[in-house]
Amino acid sequence: MAIPIGGYIFDGPFPSPDSLQSRSGVYAILDPLGNGRWKVLDIGESGDLWTRVKSHDREECWNRQTSSRWQVAAFYCDAPTRMRVEKELRDRYKLPCGKQ
Repeated sequence: MAIPIGGYIFDGPFPSPDSLQSRSGVYAILDPLGNGRWKVLDIGESGDLWTRVKSHDREECWNRQTSSRWQVAAFYCDAPTRMRVEKELRDRYKLPCGKQ
């Protein structure tokens, strides 16, 4: 599965962070709105996406903001790329969770 987010093709979305790999990249937390539509709740980056999303300090916000159960998508890339992509996407989307 794949989903375009801000011009990047992310793997997913997945109903659980257990589907993520322990690799460097950018994650997107998504609210499924139905009919193939998604709301972006949060964007972040990490050297280990599985560990970061699995024990994230903003999960409570994700749970409050979703209409059902949030899902996660991943864009795997190296450290310089993930930092650039995270900033670009955080600037592009109005995110209800996390610092703007």
